[in-house]
Amino acid sequence: MKRLAAGLLLILAAGAGWAESLRIATFNTELSRAGPGQMLRDLTRGGDTQVAAAVDVIAAAQADVLALQGIDWDLEGRALAALAARLAERGLDYPYHVALQPNSGRPPPTPLDLDGDGKAGGPRDNQGYGRFRGQGGIALLSRLPVDREGIRDFSALLWQDLPGALLPQRNDGSPFPSAEAQSVQRLSATAHWLVPLMLPDGSRLSVMTFHATPPLFDGPEDRNGRRNHDEIRLWQLLLDGRLGPVPGGPFVITGDANLDPDCGEGRTEAIRSLLSDPRLQDPRPESAEGGTATVDWQSAGRMRVDYVLPSAGLTVTASGVVWPDGPDAPAAAASRHRLVWVDLLLD
Repeated sequence: MKRLAAGLLLILAAGAGWAESLRIATFNTELSRAGPGQMLRDLTRGGDTQVAAAVDVIAAAQADVLALQGIDWDLEGRALAALAARLAERGLDYPYHVALQPNSGRPPPTPLDLDGDGKAGGPRDNQGYGRFRGQGGIALLSRLPVDREGIRDFSALLWQDLPGALLPQRNDGSPFPSAEAQSVQRLSATAHWLVPLMLPDGSRLSVMTFHATPPLFDGPEDRNGRRNHDEIRLWQLLLDGRLGPVPGGPFVITGDANLDPDCGEGRTEAIRSLLSDPRLQDPRPESAEGGTATVDWQSAGRMRVDYVLPSAGLTVTASGVVWPDGPDAPAAAASRHRLVWVDLLLD
């Protein structure tokens, strides 16, 4: 616990009262489990070291709004409620939850080979990778009230309907894996949401959150790399007004883009374009131990793939990445990803 307190000293020092300063955070918890109900089991029965570490990290960060990835979805929201209950035991109350059904593990209308391996019915033949419906979804926990009537869910958008979609093709120029597959394939591997939050003065802050597919695990057609590119580009198209009404007022884009702007596989121009968009600002959160890196993969090493990007008009007062300062730190045991946070001044 001493190590946790030391590692999060900056966070706790920067955390003013949320009526004046708002802390937005994102965290790929990697709490997803191999079967339905297993995450709920591990959250409620106690004794799971990863769950305990994730709760430690979240509780210490004291975010007012927390975007989560790697959270298994269930119809009644029991797993997310169990996580919120664990956090409430630590004095961190999130009365407002958003957990819509994601595309991960969601089968297409009829069984199809969506990944081009010549077979249908596998976890990669769902709208997003998943061995069961809702595996590895996303969620939002908030101290601020949610304007539920104003939530916009872009997860049903077909990839082929995205303006300028970078759809995969075979060497002969035909659709990969097939025209039939592309006619039902959704863009979002997990989900894309716009969630309006009600600020104390009655105005709205739009939180736009997602978890993009890794640009890996495919062939020369680069299906996953192209999809990752377009999942990131969706936000700029939304701001351009090409996917419906342009979000009004301040906003924050946050989540796991699964793409580093400078290294690793993938079409880096997608995240570079988003980070340099003049309608956004990049606070470049960092830690003393990991710099701007937000994940530590055993094979690929340290990369920046998790982001909190406020709109240009918002005032950023502090930011950071919760990087473990040793192998026994909770952040090391919780996830390969690190919690990323940004503090905003509410004028």
